[in-house]
Amino acid sequence: METPDQGLLDYLASFISENKKSAIENALKERTRFYTVVLEDIFKPHNASAVLRTCDCFGIQDVHVIEKANQYKVNPYVTRGASQWIDLHKYDSTEGSAVLDCFTKLKTKGYKIYGTSPVPGSMTLHELDPTQKIALVFGNEHDGISEEVTKNVDGLVHIPMMGFSESFNISVSASIFLYDLRKRAKELGVSDFFLAEAEKQELRIRWYRDVVRRSDLIEKAYYNK
Repeated sequence: METPDQGLLDYLASFISENKKSAIENALKERTRFYTVVLEDIFKPHNASAVLRTCDCFGIQDVHVIEKANQYKVNPYVTRGASQWIDLHKYDSTEGSAVLDCFTKLKTKGYKIYGTSPVPGSMTLHELDPTQKIALVFGNEHDGISEEVTKNVDGLVHIPMMGFSESFNISVSASIFLYDLRKRAKELGVSDFFLAEAEKQELRIRWYRDVVRRSDLIEKAYYNK
């Protein structure tokens, strides 16, 4: 993790409007890694991009993408810039298992992993414990989560449906899950929910560099003063 030079931060800030700096600070205040989203082998790139936008809207900093038959490329027309504000982690194992690579990383960080699936016996989203670190796995549009994911998650969870359709599209599902979890986490006052100050500072310098035009030249000028 980079430890930003406060002087550099202040210097870059002088090139950013007060409105933009305020927007950045408001976003940082709500940013979290307590919940995260995993996308498995998404068939339609615009659906994955819509999920990235959803995650940014709900302050989710990390999105994990497991690539198998399908590789994911950000669609800027769908994300509307959201991809520059989040951290995208990709897993693509030519040898071994991308699923296990992803899950091992998540479990070492303390996440409980839940596959989203409407199969009989899966819990409802209201039964999820919002006080635990949660990774939600969404499968592709045709087949849902794979058998490999099903075998390696800590549980299965679904959104109760009241019509004939079995599921929402991926971005809508992610929105419902994240809204419900964040709402209940706030009501319960979950501790260690938001980013630590060091994490915020790391994102702050990165975001400042992204929004300042030719920040590389400005940074060079700062160090050559």
